[in-house]
Amino acid sequence: MGIENMKMPQLGESVTEGTISKWLVSPGDTVNKYDPIAEVQTDKVNAEVPSSFTGTIKELIAEEGDTLEVGEIICSIEIEGGASAPAEEAPKEEPKKSAEAPAAPKSKAPAKDSGNKARYSPAVLKLSQEHDIDLDQVEGTGNGGRITRKDLKKIIESGSIPKAGDAPAPKAEASAPQQAPVKETAPAQPANQAAPAANIPVVPGDIEIPVSGIRKAIASNMVRSKHEAPHAWTMMEVDVTNLVDYRNSLKTEFKQREGFNLTFFAFFVKAVAQALKEYPQINSMWAGDKIVQKKDINLSIAVATDDALYVPVIKNADEKTIKGIAREITELAGKVRSGKLTSQDMQGGTFTVNNTGSFGSVQSMGIINYPQAAILQVESIVKRPVVMNNGMIAVRDMVNLCMSLDHRVLDGLVCGRFLQRVKEILENTSKENTSVY
Repeated sequence: MGIENMKMPQLGESVTEGTISKWLVSPGDTVNKYDPIAEVQTDKVNAEVPSSFTGTIKELIAEEGDTLEVGEIICSIEIEGGASAPAEEAPKEEPKKSAEAPAAPKSKAPAKDSGNKARYSPAVLKLSQEHDIDLDQVEGTGNGGRITRKDLKKIIESGSIPKAGDAPAPKAEASAPQQAPVKETAPAQPANQAAPAANIPVVPGDIEIPVSGIRKAIASNMVRSKHEAPHAWTMMEVDVTNLVDYRNSLKTEFKQREGFNLTFFAFFVKAVAQALKEYPQINSMWAGDKIVQKKDINLSIAVATDDALYVPVIKNADEKTIKGIAREITELAGKVRSGKLTSQDMQGGTFTVNNTGSFGSVQSMGIINYPQAAILQVESIVKRPVVMNNGMIAVRDMVNLCMSLDHRVLDGLVCGRFLQRVKEILENTSKENTSVY
């Protein structure tokens, strides 16, 4: 029998870490190669991690909720064949060393954990660094004395934070266990270090919602975008009466024939893709000492769930028909809502089109999807009285197109011309001028 370690896989080219959202196995379970053993959440996707071996689950090293870097060990599997001696001998040698070194009697608890120091989860390390906790002075309650997040949270809540230079603290705990929690000088520092939590009082009835990996990724990307990219904003109103009439005349037959909906959004995405081809400057990214103008037109579309926002990509949108774009929108939205979106579905976007009108918005200022140079918000189509060219007033279907741009890359002139072109395409969309196939 031998022991093999399963590591956090890389679930995408830019993914550097993943969070164990759910274990699908327990210690003692038998698994076959490629059987799913855990659900992992990254900043891009939720995915099942398959086993790399056939054998028996020996230990779940990471806990549910732990965030680990790619390559970190998540569990160990006992398999038939292979030499397990080295793995078993290593812990035997460590106790000998610690037994032969009586100079370290002050840390019996750390000695227990010494075999597990290399297996502190990133979540434990991050929490200890945020609160300046000396892990050598913490006695873990996990398997084999491993320190868990719960152990650290109890210490933080108690206000008695063991510091690296606090050698007397463990002794005081050993000789007078009742004195450690009464340490009144320490809480001031942790309170300052955990300022966000301390500044928001939680009273009975309040609900504390843990921040998921996806929500953290959204927050990080949005802050980075607003911090780095000087946002400018412009809006243009478009008369889409002919487009609405054309789409409504097709939608029932289209659904029966194709099996999916012909949405208004597909027409907007197609118009944007066509305009980007004519104004490639918009399809660019800021790269510090240069601007990269992308060859492919890959449109990111925002798809929301109850608690997160995903931005899958329609690749080469300029080469697709309205029908093809409508199909991809349906498929990508379905993947998001069923949790089957892959990292490949999220990569390569060059410009974002956001369907904010789907929930009734008529005007909004989007945050640019970093590192892209612009985002277009397609607002709700509403009927409004409009003064026509002949001076008459008519009820027309109108929509606002709201564009946020990175002013390092783009100026108002090119963005204005781009929006004018999108407007022109949409206002000329009709049965006579446009084919969805």
